[in-house]
Amino acid sequence: MIKIKNVSKSYKKDEKVIDNLNLEIKDGEIFGFLGPNGVGKTTTIKMITGILDIDEGDILIDDISIQKNPVEAKKKFGYVPDNPDMFIKLKGIEYLNFIADIYEVPKDIREEKIEKLSKRFGIYDALNNKIQSYSHGMRQKIVIIGVLLHNPKNWIIDEPMTGLDPNSTYELKTLMREHAQNGNSVFFSTHILDVAERLCDRIGIINKGKLLFVGTYEEIKQKFQENKSLEELYMEITKNDEEKD
Repeated sequence: MIKIKNVSKSYKKDEKVIDNLNLEIKDGEIFGFLGPNGVGKTTTIKMITGILDIDEGDILIDDISIQKNPVEAKKKFGYVPDNPDMFIKLKGIEYLNFIADIYEVPKDIREEKIEKLSKRFGIYDALNNKIQSYSHGMRQKIVIIGVLLHNPKNWIIDEPMTGLDPNSTYELKTLMREHAQNGNSVFFSTHILDVAERLCDRIGIINKGKLLFVGTYEEIKQKFQENKSLEELYMEITKNDEEKD
């Protein structure tokens, strides 16, 4: 479970990127975080993961404050950033063992998981190649596999489908659903609204640092009394918000 409590963030004085955000991602659900570019999605994710400091408020990961107890809080989640270009001088297998060492995954368990997951994502034969030789999609896959090695209770994923081939996209969505069904949480941002419509238990729509809506797809349709796609409703919500200014 992830609780965002009265969180604000500014990069410039009196110019809030995130404005008093309150949000709870429950155990057993996939939560989609939607919004235009530059409205605070990645900033929110970076505050949840402790990459960025929080100006006001707090964020709890399974009731552990990311501000007050960051090391313990970080043990409770796995994070896939929007840019997978990291540790590119390492071979794929070296990177995965490095991640497994950090989280103290036993040798027998890590070997089994690495083989199973790398075959599932179609990169088993490339594990002995350096990550710098990988395509963007392959780099995304190796980071995702690294996150899954220590079986974190909460998944935090920023634009996870970018660069993935259809087979890997399907596998990731299947893993996300399995993870939630086992009583865990998945929090991810995406621009692919038809994926969010089909996959998410609830969604949050953010614009200019403020939440415009939180709920299920069915609740959005009921609120606007329109039987439209999530994409059409999303466009209406964000357009209406722009017209208020």
